[in-house]
Amino acid sequence: MNRLIEMSATRVAWFIGSGFGSGLFPLMPATAGSLLALVIYWWSPLAGYSPGLIILIAAGFPLGIWATGKMSTADKPDPKAAVWDEYIGMWTTCILLPKTLPWMAAAFVCFRVLDIWKPWPIRRLERLHGGLGIMSDDLLAGVFGAVLLNIIRVLIATILARPGS
Repeated sequence: MNRLIEMSATRVAWFIGSGFGSGLFPLMPATAGSLLALVIYWWSPLAGYSPGLIILIAAGFPLGIWATGKMSTADKPDPKAAVWDEYIGMWTTCILLPKTLPWMAAAFVCFRVLDIWKPWPIRRLERLHGGLGIMSDDLLAGVFGAVLLNIIRVLIATILARPGS
């Protein structure tokens, strides 16, 4: 019975950790996961200012630590198929942004650049053990992306609000 429960838990972990299977995409699985996360967000009733988005991220982060941690092994501490971190990072990047095609495209590009480049201190978080390391760097990349894009959004709004603009 315990073995059956453990096998079921492992399958659920792989389903979630692989981003509903998007991590199994043969080319650039992290980019595929980020894109599917954005599509899910786009079609959801959540908005960038919605408490529901914050709740989704807050619940999805520890779920991701568990799921991606189950996928992690000694020889593959951050397997390519583990893309739930991309979901959390992508959704975090969208916080407070208008849900429009230009802003969602900017969020996608910004998050992918930050996730690939991993400026300090994002790269340091990869060193954390198991699922915590897998998840933490993308969450911080999402926070950096959200801050950067919201600064740009406010600057644009300020410039456009000036008389004579």
